[in-house]
Amino acid sequence: MPHPRPLSPEEKLADAKRLLDLPRIVVICGSTRFMAEMAEAELRETAAGRIVVKPGCDMKSPHELWSDPADAGALKARLDDLHRAKIRLADEVLVVGGYIGESTRAEIAYARSLNRPVRFTHPGVEAPPPAVGP
Repeated sequence: MPHPRPLSPEEKLADAKRLLDLPRIVVICGSTRFMAEMAEAELRETAAGRIVVKPGCDMKSPHELWSDPADAGALKARLDDLHRAKIRLADEVLVVGGYIGESTRAEIAYARSLNRPVRFTHPGVEAPPPAVGP
């Protein structure tokens, strides 16, 4: 009799979420220029019964933790890794804001590579800008 294949870490996490009867987990992605919109999205998602995780630092605003450029670069790399972990934890992604930059595009691609559904607060924003030609 063949042995069942072992579960992947992702499958174990999904099983644990089901066993714990956790609500859906939504990760908010987007430019930190939209922190106020992220807070509003967090409020609405929470009121809808979802667990919400989002960026915890706005490095565009002054703070002593990233005032030294050398420290800021290392912190940005750690925060990017942390946000990818939030995407792995989440059941779906909510992209906030009317602009999608390089980092957010990478987060969307990463989420899709994990088969996470992606929603947008601004439908149509995902379309790449039109090509500018002669």
